[in-house]
Amino acid sequence: QVQLVESGGGLVQAGDSLRLSCTASGLTVNTYPMAWFRQSPGKEREFVARIGWSGASPSYADSVKGRFTISRDNAKNTVYLRMNSLKPEDTAVYYCAADRSGYAFRDSQKYDYWGQGTQVTVSS
Repeated sequence: QVQLVESGGGLVQAGDSLRLSCTASGLTVNTYPMAWFRQSPGKEREFVARIGWSGASPSYADSVKGRFTISRDNAKNTVYLRMNSLKPEDTAVYYCAADRSGYAFRDSQKYDYWGQGTQVTVSS
């Protein structure tokens, strides 16, 4: 059975950095496209970043491009989201997701597996 477990969230100040981790069991992260999404109260879940099978050409939402970096460690079967220059508008629950088909891209509804989420709160 597949499990994705996120960690690394917390309360930080604007301008600080955090690194989120998503450790997988029941699947191998370098055989599935993996993504990070986030959801704030009253808002829909939104795409943040995606890394494909090869790990090349990750993609990012415009709102985080240049500040966030998605990566993975195959040996640890873990996907990371490094978040720099955090802003209050980055406050959200961050979710890790895995895509069996390979064609979900930025569509959250097409992802097959989800973690439980980790809260990130950025104070101004």
